[in-house]
Amino acid sequence: MNDMRLTERTVDTNDVKITAKDVQVYYGDNHAIKDVNVEIQDKTVTAFIGPSGCGKSTFLRCINRMNDTIDVCRVQGDILIDNEDIYDKRVDPVQLRAKVGMVFQKPNPFPKSIFDNVAYGPRIHGLAQNKADLDEIVERSLRSAAIWNEVKDRLDAPGTGLSGGQQQRLCIARAVATAPEVLLMDEPCSALDPIATAQVEELIDELRQNYSVVIVTHSMQQAARVSQKTAFFHLGNLVEYGETGQIFTNPTDPRTESYITGRIG
Repeated sequence: MNDMRLTERTVDTNDVKITAKDVQVYYGDNHAIKDVNVEIQDKTVTAFIGPSGCGKSTFLRCINRMNDTIDVCRVQGDILIDNEDIYDKRVDPVQLRAKVGMVFQKPNPFPKSIFDNVAYGPRIHGLAQNKADLDEIVERSLRSAAIWNEVKDRLDAPGTGLSGGQQQRLCIARAVATAPEVLLMDEPCSALDPIATAQVEELIDELRQNYSVVIVTHSMQQAARVSQKTAFFHLGNLVEYGETGQIFTNPTDPRTESYITGRIG
């Protein structure tokens, strides 16, 4: 038993995928994220929870430099993936976003065929040498997003013709097609019905075998179901971060307890 615990501890220390140090985010004069320090592990689902407007989505978007697209936004501090500074001037944000996939709140398939939705990233990043390679990547991605059997006979049909839950799984397939190492999900189930939500949650649990998954969710029940680690944000601060079970049953900060028991939100 002691050996096993020791092994787990050793794996944990070597297994940090994303490190944030003293991260500040400003939108003009508004200080949206304050002094965030966190280590996010590989092959783990980490949930960001907190009230609306608390900074959880803003911080998520720092991890693949989506905030670069907002003129008034400025990010300070360090964010490292595999100990490499992703804000280094030599880092190409387009290449970074191939390594750090993103799935948004509302399913947003391209107005293209199901096949071309998934093939788009591998094509622009030159990941396929020929049509056979591309076919293989598309099939593998659709299988890993648990939607292959539903669409394999209509790959030429438009992605926009799928149901909401299928569209979101198509977007997940599109995100994993570039062989990322990190998968960011910004409230991926908030536009879905309960059945589609359950399918996506099951998929998230499978995806963590291969990726570091970071999910922003407004649903504490969802965070409790899908994540191993949870970070609670409040008013731009990362208040508490730890094992999901501990955060929900025995939080150390009174603000976390107030949020979980419904007194703030």
